Amino acid sequence: MLAVLALVLALSPRADGGVGLLVAARDLAAGSTLRTEDLAVRQWPADLVPAGALRDPEQADGRMLAGAARAGEPITDLRLAGAELAVRATGSPDAATVPIRLADAGVAGLLTPGSTVDVVMAGPSADEPVVLASRAVVLAVLPPETGPGISPGGRGRLVLVALPRESATRVAAAALSEQVALTLR
Repeated sequence: MLAVLALVLALSPRADGGVGLLVAARDLAAGSTLRTEDLAVRQWPADLVPAGALRDPEQADGRMLAGAARAGEPITDLRLAGAELAVRATGSPDAATVPIRLADAGVAGLLTPGSTVDVVMAGPSADEPVVLASRAVVLAVLPPETGPGISPGGRGRLVLVALPRESATRVAAAALSEQVALTLR
């Protein structure tokens, strides 16, 4: 009799109906710019809602997904590229996210979100590289660019890295005029 009661309680709908939670409406690739049609609000049991879970599609609309997400997966503040993710990744309260166009397109295949890298560029001579930033954290590796006028493998992929703000401005400025590379730690 207790087993039947437990089964009835387990299968009966919850009286509270759960909490509306933002989830991926379909499988989404890392680097995707989220649109409202990519998102859905689903009911979740209140005691299973992850910390930082978003509840309104407008909170994520237009933001970039740092890593791939499966359909039905909750979207949290740390799944989106931005200040919250940069601070968490670096441990620095003044962290910033910097996009870097890789000098070598093949390097992107070696990177995953969470990888720790150094950002370097060529120095005055070949044996004097300049380290622009140490211990940058990869937040996202964007998909290769395609379309008219873009030759496959012609441009390096864009990588988002998190750095303390002081290093971030140096890296961003150098990336505008110089080719930069990443060394894996």
